Amino acid sequence: MSRAFFLLLTLLSTGLWAQQEETQPEGKQINIVYGANFTKDETQFPGASIFSKDDQRQVQFEHQGADLWCDIAIFYAQENKLKAIGNVRLQQGDSIELNSGKIDYDGNTKLAKAWENVDLTDGQLTLTTDTLYFDREKQESFYNSGGKVVDSVNVLTSKIGTYFSELKKVQFKSNVHIDNPDYIIDSEQMDYYRVSKNAYMYGPSTITGEEYIIYCERGFYDTRIEQGYGIKNTRIDYNNKIIEGDSLYFDKISGFASATNNIKITDTINNGVIRAHYGEVFKDKDSVFATKRAVSINLVQQDSLYIHGDTLMVTGKPESRILRAFRNAKFYKTDLSGKCDSIHFNEKTGVTQLITNPIMWNVENQITGDSIHLISDLETEKLDSLKVLENAFIISLDTISREGYNQAKGKDLFGKFIENELKIIDLVKNTEVIYYMYNDDQELIGIDKTICSKIRLIMANNDIEDITFFVNPDGDIFPEKDLPVESRKLKGFIWRGDERILTKDDIFDEDDNNITLVKIRGIENPIDIDAEEEERSKNENDPVNNISPGKATQTKETSVPKVQSP
Repeated sequence: MSRAFFLLLTLLSTGLWAQQEETQPEGKQINIVYGANFTKDETQFPGASIFSKDDQRQVQFEHQGADLWCDIAIFYAQENKLKAIGNVRLQQGDSIELNSGKIDYDGNTKLAKAWENVDLTDGQLTLTTDTLYFDREKQESFYNSGGKVVDSVNVLTSKIGTYFSELKKVQFKSNVHIDNPDYIIDSEQMDYYRVSKNAYMYGPSTITGEEYIIYCERGFYDTRIEQGYGIKNTRIDYNNKIIEGDSLYFDKISGFASATNNIKITDTINNGVIRAHYGEVFKDKDSVFATKRAVSINLVQQDSLYIHGDTLMVTGKPESRILRAFRNAKFYKTDLSGKCDSIHFNEKTGVTQLITNPIMWNVENQITGDSIHLISDLETEKLDSLKVLENAFIISLDTISREGYNQAKGKDLFGKFIENELKIIDLVKNTEVIYYMYNDDQELIGIDKTICSKIRLIMANNDIEDITFFVNPDGDIFPEKDLPVESRKLKGFIWRGDERILTKDDIFDEDDNNITLVKIRGIENPIDIDAEEEERSKNENDPVNNISPGKATQTKETSVPKVQSP
């Protein structure tokens, strides 16, 4: 190209730029910093000026705080648009650098489309994709053909993504995946903050760590310390337990998880279940704490055993696990129920203790004493025996007359279960009995009232079939008319049939059934701690929103807590 011809093209181009300055608002126009080689091709690019790099440097443009370098630039001055081709780099101050094979840039809207080996970085985060749309006005970058984001902690991929530069946040949609040496996360949608490394999940999401799996459909996770919560259809598989509830919290470092409202904790080794409205799991102690309508459910010989207390605690390894029910403790299974102040069950010994004011019903038989122990066979896991220590008393309503009561009492009571049915009862020391005797025609023969050192009752179908007296029995069989009504009850007799627990629902009292559940924030309107903190910082720095000295009434609404007290 001759020197004169090049000068002519330069003058023509300068005229176009001058015309562009007249038609574009001040500061809107794209400015050329270094043009290198210049040409025009009206056939392929009508109205465009074409610039290409030389041996020293690339073509360079500037527009409102951003610089662009490329090998070839097709510049439409009148339209204020630019096509950049080859080793393209768009630099926005010190904050954003965008590299790609090609970029289309509109100076009027400040919109850029980059494609071919695209990467965008802010110095701490790098986004790579095939095609990226960058809105400099909003400071947002968007892709919809698959992309990857890498920072100092995680590698994140998704089909669709938007990077909000000012918030340092990436919003991922569709097939979201986080790859970290310690865990992986899969989600339908996620907001990820580059500075805090916090992830907010929306839709079906799974976090898989070395020792846990978390599923939720709305949740939060601090990817630095493996701590977070879920607040919709949430489940944690953790320490041989499955924890479910309306809201779940998890902290790997402390080995702690908690659940709130409609919770269910399943022991996958012992096949036990705890239901409540608040619960905690401690990994290092291998323990569970539950309260608010708490109930433990275990299978005993194909029958469910329900144990309730104001507070339930399960501690210890599976083979030596201990269950405690504190305050207002009750239990129920089809043929056995009872209540007391507290219940203590030891998996290793198979002993269940009813402690402080215990009462138990074996079908129609009411049993009381200072302390009651139920002992299970460790091999068969069936009920084996019963101990009632101090002031043992057994009472049952006479099944024929439905008026009198069969009674036996002594210092201690020892019972034997056969095939889960109480068959043999031995009462020892200072024993007494009152028993209504009938013939085969169910006619009353008389009322047996006897005292001796030991009594054995043989049971059939949960009723007394035979009585054996040991060591100097003293008593008689009285015709009904000869034994006054007031003499038909042993000292200490108290019939408590109206307290009998007849169904699994009877283990709960009115307070249990009228618990007001904690209102969980975020189920309807998602919680974003990072966004709330950003808004709070803005308000604190805004003199208009800052209230000067004076008193103000503050309404506090609690979000999903990390640890809740019962």
